[in-house]
Amino acid sequence: MQIECAFYGPLRDPVDEKTVVRELDAGATVGDLLADLEAAYGDLDLLADGERREHLTITVDGKDVRHLDGIDTELEDGVLVRLTGAVYGGQFAGFVPRVRSAGFTWR
Repeated sequence: MQIECAFYGPLRDPVDEKTVVRELDAGATVGDLLADLEAAYGDLDLLADGERREHLTITVDGKDVRHLDGIDTELEDGVLVRLTGAVYGGQFAGFVPRVRSAGFTWR
């Protein structure tokens, strides 16, 4: 079956493409796909001890695998799998965001 994979952020660099199509056997899981991608693109670091790396967000047709069966989520022919690395940021100097809820101000 064919699985389309889209890469975002620094995950795109080792692949040198925005999207690739991988051919996997029927019944393959997200974990099988990650192992296949690591084998095809040696600089990709997607698995740690057989589990999804913590910094990695994976969606299958828009659904986060953390809300499905994780890396055991079974894939179907033609699905779109998006792989995104964690995005870290900060705040502007001197700016402290505040959230107001029920009369409280959180910093």
